[in-house]
Amino acid sequence: MEKKDIKILLAEDDKNLGTVLKAYLEAKKYSTTLRVNGQEALVEFQKEEYDFLILDVMMPVKDGFTLAREIREIDKNIPILFLTAKSLQEDKMEGFKIGADDYLTKPFSMEELLVRIEAILRRTQANKTNTNKDFYTIGKFTFDVTRHILSADGDSQKLTSKEAELLKMLCAQRNETLDRSVALKQIWHDDSYFNARSMDVYVTKLRKYLKSDPTIEILNVHGVGFKLITE
Repeated sequence: MEKKDIKILLAEDDKNLGTVLKAYLEAKKYSTTLRVNGQEALVEFQKEEYDFLILDVMMPVKDGFTLAREIREIDKNIPILFLTAKSLQEDKMEGFKIGADDYLTKPFSMEELLVRIEAILRRTQANKTNTNKDFYTIGKFTFDVTRHILSADGDSQKLTSKEAELLKMLCAQRNETLDRSVALKQIWHDDSYFNARSMDVYVTKLRKYLKSDPTIEILNVHGVGFKLITE
């Protein structure tokens, strides 16, 4: 997707900063719409199609976290970058649990904002390409997505449907964090505590299947999700 085709919705209640950010992004060929509170941004999002969201956390009427939760009910996949004046770890974890792709603490440079946007777009566009793959190579393993078969060294393991769905999502986001809530809602259709414990069991099973290749790891990202690490 060309930059000129990417539409960014920017929600920032500081009008001076918002105007500067909008001008900078448009100078970099990103079509950008500015709204000054969360409610106005939600109305705008429901009215038009957007490809990327930049949300200030502390906004009047509706804060950025509340806005993001409501948007995630509409669109599970649109990239979200939070802007905040706070650097508290708890706030960052809250943002990632909601489904943030990244987090930028004020003050920040325009160049850093641009780098983060472009990195998120590369990752999300690559994930879209990978989602429909029939096969993945993971270290020495071949994963047949359609038949739910994991093979290596002449041996094969038939996966259950949930094991296969989870491994597919990890493969599509290899070396990136798979959000726990996103995986639960897609595979279990509910991110309840009991389903979360069930997913932990499935992750343990996948680790067991893959343990013969030491170049592969499935890491816990505390409070956020899991990451499939492969060379």
